[in-house]
Amino acid sequence: MAIKAVVFDIGNVLIEWQPERFFDAKIGEIRRRELFATIDLHEMNDRIDRGENWQAVVDATAQEYPEFTAEIQMWHSNWLDMAQPKIGHSVHLLRALRTKGVTVFALSNFGVETFAYAEKVYPFLTEFDRRFISGHMRMIKPEPAIYAALETETGFAPDQLLFADDRIDNTNAAAARGWNVHLFEGAAGWATSLVQHGLLTKDEAKP
Repeated sequence: MAIKAVVFDIGNVLIEWQPERFFDAKIGEIRRRELFATIDLHEMNDRIDRGENWQAVVDATAQEYPEFTAEIQMWHSNWLDMAQPKIGHSVHLLRALRTKGVTVFALSNFGVETFAYAEKVYPFLTEFDRRFISGHMRMIKPEPAIYAALETETGFAPDQLLFADDRIDNTNAAAARGWNVHLFEGAAGWATSLVQHGLLTKDEAKP
């Protein structure tokens, strides 16, 4: 069956998400390694992505690890420094698909407050036909329920969807449901995939 809708992850597909890179620059690699070895900051972020309050989760974690209070609080005060820059070619592909009349969705692990912040900084995040944001849904990828929710709420069959994500566990979960998937390793590869699926021409896919 032909692809009827394209589904974009956001972090590391449309916007770079690199906390380790930020902390290396801010506090040095040695301190960053100690920080991440002591505290599972990505698990902390999963709680935010599931819909818990951003500031409250950061504050609670900082209180639990007083030796890293300043660094943990950066997850709130310096969040935008971790979530940048935009991936310009991917934004172009999103807009090219919309110009062609292709339905485009977002399916992303993102907190309620962090997404509200991000869409003010990155206006292209408002350009989807519909956005499925984990914090609002109270579930995260790669849980099967979040993919099922998109299918149910949009009415598209799994084989009508093409999904790009930078994490193989997320693409594998979608593929297990029958979605067409692309493991995002760079915008050029994603552009090639869209061309191969007949959704864009080579010229339309160029940055």
